[in-house]
Amino acid sequence: HLQTKLTPGGLIDGWRRLSELLLTWYEQIAEAAKNSAHLHADETGWRINGQGCWLWCFTNDRNCYYMIEYCRGSPVLQKFFTEAFDGVLITDFWAAYDSVDAADRQKCLPHLLRELEKVDLRNDSAEWQAFAKKLRRLLRDGIRLRKRPDFEPGKFQSRVDRLNVRLARLAGEEHLDGDTRRLTKRLRKYAEYLFTFLDYPDVPHDNNFGERQIRPAVILRKNSQSNRSDRGAATQAVLMSVYRTLKLRGLNPTKTIADALKTYLSTGQLPPLPD
Repeated sequence: HLQTKLTPGGLIDGWRRLSELLLTWYEQIAEAAKNSAHLHADETGWRINGQGCWLWCFTNDRNCYYMIEYCRGSPVLQKFFTEAFDGVLITDFWAAYDSVDAADRQKCLPHLLRELEKVDLRNDSAEWQAFAKKLRRLLRDGIRLRKRPDFEPGKFQSRVDRLNVRLARLAGEEHLDGDTRRLTKRLRKYAEYLFTFLDYPDVPHDNNFGERQIRPAVILRKNSQSNRSDRGAATQAVLMSVYRTLKLRGLNPTKTIADALKTYLSTGQLPPLPD
């Protein structure tokens, strides 16, 4: 009824032009994320014209910023975090995240618990079983403390201190079993970042929120087979970031963007990113 012929090329060009208009919002989302009190980070495999690359996600309850890059290492993190991050960075144990200059960190405890379950399937040595039992109980005691209805940071400091003492003792043990040595080494490296969630009211013990925000992109990857060009990847990163952020902020993405485009057509300027 609009007397307009739609073609795949026309739609792609329309999405590209839309992403160029929304680039200002994309940059605002990045700044808001980097200035937040806590931030989840995660990454997943991606492809551009068949070549392997990575989709990165930096998110919290108000922002969701995606980047599609050919690298899974620290250069991407340095590209995003152009300055020190003055908040709590919540991640898994991927070593590249260690390159970020963050005020504090929380490592994902479910990742560690899943690692214990994975090793349990192939290692039944008495040394491993005793170590895994103690570590599992320690982590669950910390999680259980946080779930108390009357919990608040500082209120149970003596119990938090005892948890840290148990962790230091476990990390300081020497073992002959290879799996036990490997996990003990990880505890030594990240001991100060396992119970960070007991010091902040809004920091969880897991990275589940980051994984949930990256899941829509994983579904898109399955349906679209990722991107066929660098320009397409850049377009997708902008549009996904804007749509997911608006949704997190309780807004209707389609209506909000349509209203912004109407303002742009009448004034020549895009309105600020809605709060």
